[in-house]
Amino acid sequence: MLNQSYEALTICTLRRALVLILLSKADTVVKDEERKIKTVNRSFDFPVVIRLKKFIHIPYKQVVLSRKNVLKRDSFKCGYCGRSDIPLTIDHIVPKAKGGKDTWDNLVTACTKCNNKKGDRTPQEAELKLLIKPTVPNHIFFIKNSVNKIDLRWKPYLFIDN
Repeated sequence: MLNQSYEALTICTLRRALVLILLSKADTVVKDEERKIKTVNRSFDFPVVIRLKKFIHIPYKQVVLSRKNVLKRDSFKCGYCGRSDIPLTIDHIVPKAKGGKDTWDNLVTACTKCNNKKGDRTPQEAELKLLIKPTVPNHIFFIKNSVNKIDLRWKPYLFIDN
């Protein structure tokens, strides 16, 4: 679902999309040419992307900092060795004992082996190199990762190049 400004808001169900269209609150931007929704009396286009007719002001969408979201951001891979086949933990890059905070740019996914090796030290002190740069994810990142497969027709609205 897009805002009036074509900004991606969320992924909604087909039922919700149809209700918004039937109530004249949204328009179909992209439809599936091969599929139709048939009722007893009518046939409707199958919406793939809809756009709201009125602009909805949504305050800055901040992704909640949680263990689950840090793991998702880091693709369930250790930030130090890249492994994903062993148990993962969350590591403070700058340890709490040295003033490190619970922030997006100070937390990284780490396997238990790397986390134990690093201990209560910085990566430099433990002679470990971060393979990723921890950043604050935006809501588009989580829209992309909330479905198993991205529909190719969504790409222009989710800022995906390929």
